[in-house]
Amino acid sequence: MIDVVIIGAGPAGLGAAVAAAEHGLQVCVVDEFVKPGGRLLGQLHEEPDGKWVNGIEEAQKLYNQAIGLGVDIRCGISVYDLRKLENTWCVYTTDEMIESKCLLLATGASETPIPIPGWTLPGVMSIGAAQVMGNVHRVKPGEKGIIIGVNVLSVAIARELQLCGVHVESILLPQPGLLAGSAGNPEKMMESLLRLSHLAPSPLIRMGGKWVSPKLGARLFPKNGFKMWGIPIQLRKAALEILGDNQVEGVRMAEVSANGEVLPGTEKTVSADFVCIAGGLTPMAELASVAGCSFCYVPELGGHVPLHNEFMQTNLAGLYIAGNITGVESAKVARAQGKVAGLSMARELKALVYGGNEKLYAAVEEVTETRRNALIQFQPGIEEARKELHRKFDETYKQKLVSI
Repeated sequence: MIDVVIIGAGPAGLGAAVAAAEHGLQVCVVDEFVKPGGRLLGQLHEEPDGKWVNGIEEAQKLYNQAIGLGVDIRCGISVYDLRKLENTWCVYTTDEMIESKCLLLATGASETPIPIPGWTLPGVMSIGAAQVMGNVHRVKPGEKGIIIGVNVLSVAIARELQLCGVHVESILLPQPGLLAGSAGNPEKMMESLLRLSHLAPSPLIRMGGKWVSPKLGARLFPKNGFKMWGIPIQLRKAALEILGDNQVEGVRMAEVSANGEVLPGTEKTVSADFVCIAGGLTPMAELASVAGCSFCYVPELGGHVPLHNEFMQTNLAGLYIAGNITGVESAKVARAQGKVAGLSMARELKALVYGGNEKLYAAVEEVTETRRNALIQFQPGIEEARKELHRKFDETYKQKLVSI
């Protein structure tokens, strides 16, 4: 039996592995992908200060640090079941069963699909799949693409696709309706867009993002959209159907009103050889459910998340979570949460000495500061939502768990 098993080798999982191993714990990390790094592997962007962030390089640094501390990292292995015994966790993988004293779930998030007529054609993919193809595998998803879904993720990855040499024809909304939900509402998507205004190359757009309300912005939004990095972003046009016989050939679109109604007589077809659907992200918490965690629905965090406290502790003794399973945020926040989880597990296993509590509370504060300084916020009200989530946890479970 080992001290800690971590499921997920992304920034949260590797960050936790380093923090735990630095305090002498025996750590094993498993991940179903063939390479460690998680979503870091697909990231490539420029910070406001002009510094470029290469996710592959960042992942390699974390991996080297973990390996140097003796962490056992196993990739290409899936976890299909968890079981809690009296004092141990049994992790059932496609390779073997592993027993540990503490368990961390750092499984990340999954993309939410938006069903659109024609979405099963070859050449249609999620926006995250296009990111992985370009930045990880160095393969263009196509030459000319259309992105359906205006949100933080689609705009950021559109820029990455452009850097891969792909022509992004436009980013537009899905057809308004029950299946699209708020993703087809110009006012709701304007909120998402305004949270990215500080990244825009145009000073006018950056200024507008500070003062324009989502409702007013949607009504004033030009019918032909505006451009960021030369990519047209269109909140007043929606994709009605993806066209093609044997593969993607184009998209049928139409103009929409400020409240999302399709305007008759405005339909037209635009050619493309691939289409990305960007429906947003939701925490990947299936294993937490299997384990028996309590859940709470928090829209600001992306949906249902396991109930937990600021120390990344769930309602089950010895089980911790970190990263996007706790709510969708940036890789930097995920890594900071991983550090907290690693230190919390070290604390539970009596491995934190010489100012251990100070280290742990400093790490918790680092998460808060990292969140406040994040370049991108996926949803508004994240900090307040987390405080409320932690309050609910403390009210319900504080007395039942090992005291931190």
